[in-house]
Amino acid sequence: MRGGTMPRNNQDMTSRHVDLSHPIKHGMITYPGLPGPIISTYISREESARKLGSGVSYHLGRIEMVVTSGTYVDAPYHFHAGGVDVAQLPLERLVEVRIVVIRASGRTAIGPEVIDNPGELWGKAVLVHTGWSRHWGTAAYLSGSPYLTQEFAEMVVEANIALLGVDSLNVDDIEDSTRPVHHTVLGSGIPLIEHLTNLNQLPDQGARLTALPAPVHGVGSFPVRAVAVLP
Repeated sequence: MRGGTMPRNNQDMTSRHVDLSHPIKHGMITYPGLPGPIISTYISREESARKLGSGVSYHLGRIEMVVTSGTYVDAPYHFHAGGVDVAQLPLERLVEVRIVVIRASGRTAIGPEVIDNPGELWGKAVLVHTGWSRHWGTAAYLSGSPYLTQEFAEMVVEANIALLGVDSLNVDDIEDSTRPVHHTVLGSGIPLIEHLTNLNQLPDQGARLTALPAPVHGVGSFPVRAVAVLP
């Protein structure tokens, strides 16, 4: 490999990285009432082989989906017309951000009482570990999910966090049409990530998060590959 040394084996490449994203699959349901992605072939290998006529072929896929599919980031524009869209999110909120994991398993309404020291959250990616991701891909995931309260949202905004993420269906109670957490956190310019997974593999502090969407203008949400680098 030019410009560097090849890792000795696959373990060297992956041992310090944790994938926090659910894979996007054809037809999967991320949120009740929204359609699953349609993943198809636009140009098949057989078609490309005939077109090129050189013994070389390729596959060109096509996908149609709502932007809130799989693990995704919400930008302020999602709830606030004057807010930035996903293409305008500041990279310093999405790349190599120090993580603080808040453990909140066994709770439904998660309030500020789970935060021991708000002062430690300044500039951090705050990821709330509810354990709900264990239900991903089942009917159980889509109802009864844990959620954050408005008081929790107000505390993390006051703490000036970089990003807020959860491993559950929604940061809000989906029965509450006012969506206080989305409104409060996004209104403060702080992006949200929903449907995370594998938060049980992270230390409470010390890991770093990178979660990048494609820079698509005009949308308030888009899937991300969220990866934590362990200390």
